[in-house]
Amino acid sequence: MTLSDEAEERLADIVRLQPTKNKELQNRWDLESGSEVHRYLESELKDYYYRDDNSLIRATAEAAELVGVEPGVEGDDEAESVPSVIRVPSLEARVFEVVAGPDERSESVVSVLNKLRDEFDIDPDVDDVRRALQSLRRKGVIEVVYRTVPTFRLAVERDEVDVEVV
Repeated sequence: MTLSDEAEERLADIVRLQPTKNKELQNRWDLESGSEVHRYLESELKDYYYRDDNSLIRATAEAAELVGVEPGVEGDDEAESVPSVIRVPSLEARVFEVVAGPDERSESVVSVLNKLRDEFDIDPDVDDVRRALQSLRRKGVIEVVYRTVPTFRLAVERDEVDVEVV
């Protein structure tokens, strides 16, 4: 199956961002809906992706080889649940830098947003910060603590994970 340039770029996105969701790809590809993402995946990339047990989108090994991109999450054999490298967009990298550590009290999305404003002098939309936190949670480096509102903190020590910005 020969891929168009656009399909190859999008497949590279899947490899880098995995595990990912329709919504994350919808935002990245500037599509109208998750359904449009699903239609695209099925029509253009059917042989190169699959959904894991949690319905998250992952690229096949063949896809990573085809596009020459390293998967977004790499783990050590001993600690498969904790990745040693994650490849994320710049906002996710910054969220990883400021969110509460594993031994600290978890914090709300708004608290993380305020830290981003203070540390980096940026003002992302609160929904973008929430998506970044959830994406990092799916990658296994952030955990959710449910209090009055969902709160977040690192699930690993910051120095255990190399963060590469894509």
